[in-house]
Amino acid sequence: MPRFNRTFELSIHDVDVIEEALRARSRELCKMRRALSDQNPAELESIMVIEGDLRESEELLGRLHNQKVFYRPRAQTYVSG
Repeated sequence: MPRFNRTFELSIHDVDVIEEALRARSRELCKMRRALSDQNPAELESIMVIEGDLRESEELLGRLHNQKVFYRPRAQTYVSG
């Protein structure tokens, strides 16, 4: 039985491309969601599917963000901005 590859070799650019694609997908799903009306019960199932897809995309973006290691200088006090 085949096994999943547990290690990936992605560059920073690859991760940026993935994040941008997920954000573009989220924008398109938001546009689709806005086009549907809450008043029409026939569209309720479509709205639920779109909102589920949006939630899934946002959770994936969050997991990607949480795996990043951000630079902080160790020798001196960190000042943001």
